[in-house]
Amino acid sequence: MGGPLRVLHVAVNMNRGGAETLIMNLYRNMNRANVQFDFLTCKPGDFDNEIMKMGGKIHRIPYISDVGHFNYIHGLRQFFSTNSRYKIIHSHLDKMSGIVLREAKKAGIPVRISHSHNTKSEGGVAARTYKWLVGNYIIPSSTTFFACSRDAAKWLFNKKSSSSIILKNGIEYDRFRFSKDTRQQVREELNIKENTLVLGHVGRFNHQKNHSFLIDLFTEFHKVHENATLFLIGNGELRSVIEKKVRDLQLVEKVKFLGVRHDIERILQGIDLFVFPSIHEGLPVSLIEAQGSGLPCIISDRISKEVDIGLNLIEYAPLENIESWIEKINNALSKKMLRIQNSDFFTEKGFDIRTTAKKIENFYLSVEDELNEEITNDFYSNV
Repeated sequence: MGGPLRVLHVAVNMNRGGAETLIMNLYRNMNRANVQFDFLTCKPGDFDNEIMKMGGKIHRIPYISDVGHFNYIHGLRQFFSTNSRYKIIHSHLDKMSGIVLREAKKAGIPVRISHSHNTKSEGGVAARTYKWLVGNYIIPSSTTFFACSRDAAKWLFNKKSSSSIILKNGIEYDRFRFSKDTRQQVREELNIKENTLVLGHVGRFNHQKNHSFLIDLFTEFHKVHENATLFLIGNGELRSVIEKKVRDLQLVEKVKFLGVRHDIERILQGIDLFVFPSIHEGLPVSLIEAQGSGLPCIISDRISKEVDIGLNLIEYAPLENIESWIEKINNALSKKMLRIQNSDFFTEKGFDIRTTAKKIENFYLSVEDELNEEITNDFYSNV
């Protein structure tokens, strides 16, 4: 047969979101002589060039929000009819995976993986209702269930959650290890004085990430800490709304919109505390990265307890009480913890991406071996 096993990953696009970052972390640490990733997407993404450089192929069909339900299904059927060579499809669309995997099943793709990265659907009532309906196709259409956390598994797979495989959102720890020199460089580049308190956040500007609450929180925090600055890393549909709110509150000089960054591991060095008030999450990669750089993190109590890897860096706070957040931030900053962590700890807790990549590579290859054995047995039984 020759060549590596090619696995088809499905995402809306390969931008720098949490699920996409995990996929790329796996891809970079995979033995690509054994396994290659191809992608079925609907829109261009930040990682596209890197994917192609690593040997991956990018297929594209129009997304459902642009062409509607029936045209989207038609696009999927057309794609699968002309790309029938794939043995494994790995979908990262949460409830929307139901449609994709149903069509993959009809097309005869033998291994169909649904991967849960969240604990709630986004959108209005109509959109969530539609996602709930198509989400019902996931159980009968999937052969394997992956999730980033137990909470994410329960949300998407319900009664099948106990049989799902938990694939932790690991990171390349060595890239995030704290460095005083890097911290100084980053703060100089961004014109941040040494005595400035820097709060940071990484996330797409959408409803889920709750930036409006974050700005309200920083407004109150800044009243007491006039030397404080807030870094907002990311992009998204609500960025202009948040920028207007910052202007209205006259905090333009104190809130830095850093956009999409290719050097998150460096920027984290220049931050003093990570703030993450999401309304819901699966198991955010950005919080694993923040802990990797030794940052204290004050996060929403809506986020899975599984994100705390045991380094005493995570504090949970209720979204209903800004005063509680400020108190926890002040307590964390007063501790002045040394930002040096043990890389072995990440491996022990299952958050070393190299271990995770090897685990999933072995899974893909074992599945391929089983399929080849079945094909061989079928052949000889018919001779």
